Amino acid sequence: MEAEGAVSAPSRPRRPFVRGGGRMAGGGGRTRCPPGALLGMAAVLAAVGWVRAEPKEEQLSIDLIGKNEVYGDTRHEVNVYVKVFTNSPFLVCMDLALSQEKIIDPKYSWIGPDGRHLEGQKYANMTETGKLMVMGFRESMSGTYTCTLSHKIIETTTQEETEIVQAYKFMVYAYREADHAYQVFVRFTTAHCQLRNNGLFFETLEKILNSTIAHLTCHITQSSYKCHSIRTPKHGLQHELFVNFQVDPFAPGWEEVCHKFPYDCEDVTNMRAQQAAERIGKFFQQLRYILEHEAEAVPTIQYVENSFSMTPIDSCRPGFGKNHRTHQNCASCCVVCGPGTYSPNNEVTCRTCARPRVRMYGAKSCQ
Repeated sequence: MEAEGAVSAPSRPRRPFVRGGGRMAGGGGRTRCPPGALLGMAAVLAAVGWVRAEPKEEQLSIDLIGKNEVYGDTRHEVNVYVKVFTNSPFLVCMDLALSQEKIIDPKYSWIGPDGRHLEGQKYANMTETGKLMVMGFRESMSGTYTCTLSHKIIETTTQEETEIVQAYKFMVYAYREADHAYQVFVRFTTAHCQLRNNGLFFETLEKILNSTIAHLTCHITQSSYKCHSIRTPKHGLQHELFVNFQVDPFAPGWEEVCHKFPYDCEDVTNMRAQQAAERIGKFFQQLRYILEHEAEAVPTIQYVENSFSMTPIDSCRPGFGKNHRTHQNCASCCVVCGPGTYSPNNEVTCRTCARPRVRMYGAKSCQ
């Protein structure tokens, strides 16, 4: 899609993009595990169990498509969402209907969120036809952009001139794409909940998975397991290990990778997380085959058919959050926290300040 533009409906994900309110604005290959390494892993796991995983394909982002212009509306503010570090779409100082007419002696005046005129500002690209592009958009640039258009109407018979003044407001928000991690759940049958092999199996599995995705600067976090005794109508009492862990793209060293792509950090991070999830799924598929066809001993721990699931988990950078009600046209975005709110961590919501109230956009604290 185009880097920025006016849009009216969501489409399938592509990047980068920008979004606008009533009229909105758009602004790896898998590496196969070496057979020798897999055989070695299989030999370690063969004594305690085998696993299988089939990762689901996930929608990692949502974007909107259209032209690189957003028209004003005299009836209400127009919401526009601009990805940080990118240029905004052109904000047009007139409504769509007026743009189809001839305008006599038009004059345009733009005022930014701080109340200053934008003419002459280095970050403001203003055209002679009243269009404004805000370049290198940052969270501090969020706020209301107001344009005043004055033009004349000349009576054909009397040549009497009447000056018309119209104001257009654009509420422009900075946003980031959400960072994605993946929560994995899987179950295994075991001979008994008190077996020492249960813990050995879990520890070995975690080490192997970490080594499988380490080159992507991803790692396994929040991993745990519990053993439960389950009575089934057909098989009597069974024991199962309930394993869960998170595939996280913020392993030590991720900042260095991010610094190489400062303007598309979320894109690169999300790509690494997706590749890590795919590698884990691929590893499980290969490991299952090897254990079924190469292992000499029958494992004591076995995968519960169809128990594997993988769910994406969103998080936002400090100073950003999600609000499905306030930002319906950018519901999947991490939108800059507005005045009076803040976000100090990687949660997905902006908190409301008590006192003192902050007046800036993108606050990380209320101080």
